[in-house]
Amino acid sequence: MKRIFSLLLVLTMVFSLSALVACGKTAPGWQLGDATFDPNAEVTITFYSTMGTTTLAPVADAAIERFMEMYPNITVIHEQPGDYDTVRDTIKTELTVGAHPNLAYCYPDHVAMYNRSGKVITLDQFIDHAEYGLTDAQKADFIEGFYNEGKQFGDGFMYTLPFSKSTEVLYYNKTFFAEHGLKVPTTWDEMEEVCRQIKAIDPNCIPLGYDSEANWFITMTEQYKSGYTSATGNHYLFDNETNRAFVERFARWHSEGLMTTQELNGGYTSSLFVNQDPTLPKSYMSIGSSAGATHQRPDKVDGAYPFEVGITSIPQVDAKNPKVISQGPSLVLLDTGDTQENIAAWLLMRFLTTDVELQAEFANASGYVPVLKSVTEISTFKEKLDNANGGDNIAYLSMKVCLEQEKYYYTSPAFNGSSTARDQVGALMKYCMENYTTHKNAGTIDKLIDEAFKNAINECESQL
Repeated sequence: MKRIFSLLLVLTMVFSLSALVACGKTAPGWQLGDATFDPNAEVTITFYSTMGTTTLAPVADAAIERFMEMYPNITVIHEQPGDYDTVRDTIKTELTVGAHPNLAYCYPDHVAMYNRSGKVITLDQFIDHAEYGLTDAQKADFIEGFYNEGKQFGDGFMYTLPFSKSTEVLYYNKTFFAEHGLKVPTTWDEMEEVCRQIKAIDPNCIPLGYDSEANWFITMTEQYKSGYTSATGNHYLFDNETNRAFVERFARWHSEGLMTTQELNGGYTSSLFVNQDPTLPKSYMSIGSSAGATHQRPDKVDGAYPFEVGITSIPQVDAKNPKVISQGPSLVLLDTGDTQENIAAWLLMRFLTTDVELQAEFANASGYVPVLKSVTEISTFKEKLDNANGGDNIAYLSMKVCLEQEKYYYTSPAFNGSSTARDQVGALMKYCMENYTTHKNAGTIDKLIDEAFKNAINECESQL
């Protein structure tokens, strides 16, 4: 009898597990279910963005007007609370009182924070919807690395869609490189060699400027596959031998005057790259945002640029398996408790992310990379890419490089605490660079690096 009972218990557990696997996990939060959109009901939705600049505002206004012509019963209130952090902090506060927007600009760590309220709407139910969803062609049109950012939350569900993106690229003084027969580096080993060659030519220079310490650290962990963070289980994986080794290497570069960063420089390193004052230090390479290309171009002197800017992908650990970071805003839906509003907000999200003409217009106005491949098929946009150069058309040269490396993009896991990890790895990079020489002279480099990593891990865990 006991054996029969045990067998029945095992069979019950097996069938229960099979049912769970067959059904899959249940998406968190609000569910569309069988609800439909009423085209006769007046609906008002609110959209938060950072498009308040003189160049982007007209594009945004025209796009929203076009959307409301498509859906006359939907009124869109478009607000710009401030920069990305201000949008995040405003929504964080408003979620506590139920006064939040329906749709908003976001970064992954923002969404992880909002998710604690249970108000983030997962998008799979919309994406695959027979009437409101995306077509197979629309799904395939997204640049894969940008699209997959929406799935980096540890449960397999889609939380965001990409709106506009940027990455990091290597700007270099093409004129100087040609004059001295220098090879543009494709790996970090080559970068060190080139920096030493440049330093020998111009001893007073700082050959390389890298704007973001955090991006540098995170990108190296991706290139080495050495571990950074995880959305589930043990979140913080970055304290390991491989990561300590590259931090020590770059700290040594800094101590030898081969490179600097934005924090160490006291401002964007593009200031060194474009500098034409012989009494001030200058650089011949700069790694920074692809969207900031115009800031990497020197001012004209007597009607001409003093040097030509070249743009290429950042160096790699393995040039055959490149990885570059995906940045820039995505869009997130937030549940207001009103089904018609939720559907209307999705329709606006779908329009903003899949309308090819809008994506081209926004790229033209902002310098950000369009998230749709088919934008390059628009004749006017293609013509600008074809005529891209390191002078007047430098923004398009930057976008061209970004589009050519569409298969290289990565995104980091997003969870409550992922932004803390980013801050801490950036801070430890800076700390090790600042203190390397002192500890080198004292013979305590290993101690410096080990303590910096342990302190960063402790800070991350204490925030949880």
